[in-house]
Amino acid sequence: MDSPLISADELGGVLGAVTVLDVRYTTGAGGGADEHAAGHVPGAPYVDLDTHLAAQPGEPVDARGRHPLPEPERFVDAMRSLGVSRGRPVVVYDDWQGRAAARAWWLLRHYAHPSVRVLDGGWSAWRAAGGPVETGEVVAAPGDFQGSPGSMPVVDAHGVGTVDVLLDARAPERFRGEAEPLDPVAGHIPGAVNVDTTCNLDGRGLFKDVRELQRLYAAAGATPDVEVAVYCGSGVTAAHDVLALAAAGVRASLYAASWSGWVADVTHPIETGA
Repeated sequence: MDSPLISADELGGVLGAVTVLDVRYTTGAGGGADEHAAGHVPGAPYVDLDTHLAAQPGEPVDARGRHPLPEPERFVDAMRSLGVSRGRPVVVYDDWQGRAAARAWWLLRHYAHPSVRVLDGGWSAWRAAGGPVETGEVVAAPGDFQGSPGSMPVVDAHGVGTVDVLLDARAPERFRGEAEPLDPVAGHIPGAVNVDTTCNLDGRGLFKDVRELQRLYAAAGATPDVEVAVYCGSGVTAAHDVLALAAAGVRASLYAASWSGWVADVTHPIETGA
C-alpha cells in the first residue's frame, strides 16, 4: 500500500522532482499568504483554500455547505496555474497539522492525479528537519493538469444514511452539541461516531503509524470491509480523517457539504450528546 504521507526527510530527498504546494490555512483565521511570503518550501506556490479549493458559499449557507467543492473548470485552471501536471508528483503541506493540506490532497485525487502526498507534520516538520526556506512570492510555470471529478467516493445528504459507518471529524464538544462556533445549529447527524482529527496525530503532530490508525478506526467500526463516510463542519477537516483512513487501508467517502450543509435543511434530524 502506497502511503498518502511523506516525511520531511523524504521530501528533502526528492525536492527537485516534485511539485510542492503550500496550503496554509486555519478555520476562523483564514489563509496564510503572509506566512507563505515570510518563508516556504523552495518553489512552493501559495494555494488559497477559499478561492482555489472551494467555491463561494451561498448566502445564507445552503445544502452545499460553507466550503462547497470548487467548480471543475475553475479547479483545474487553478491547479494548472500553480504548476501542477499529471506526470509530476505533488506534495502538499500546511501548518495546521495536515487539515488544509488534506483538502488539496483529496481534491487532486478526486480529479485523478496519480501521485499526491501530504507532508507529515507540515511546515513545522520541515523547519524542524532543517529544510531550506525560501521567501517572497512564487510564480509557478504553468502545468498541464487535466482531470474531472469522480475518482474519490462522495456521498450526499441522503447517502450518509445508507453507509455502514458515518464518522464525524469535528471536536468532541461540537459533536456533542455543547459548543458550535461556526454553524447555526449544534449537534451531529444521527448515528454518527466521533473521530476528532486530533485523534489521527501523535504528540509531535505527526500522523500515527498505520497500526495505530487501524486500531483507532476499527474501534469506531471503520474497517476495509464496510462502507464508510466522513463529515466535519464544512468538508475541509473531514478530508483529514479520509487521509488517515487511506493510510490505514480504508477507503472512505466524503460528505462534502458536511454539518453546515446538513443543518441548512431544517427538516434534517439532529442528535446531541455522546
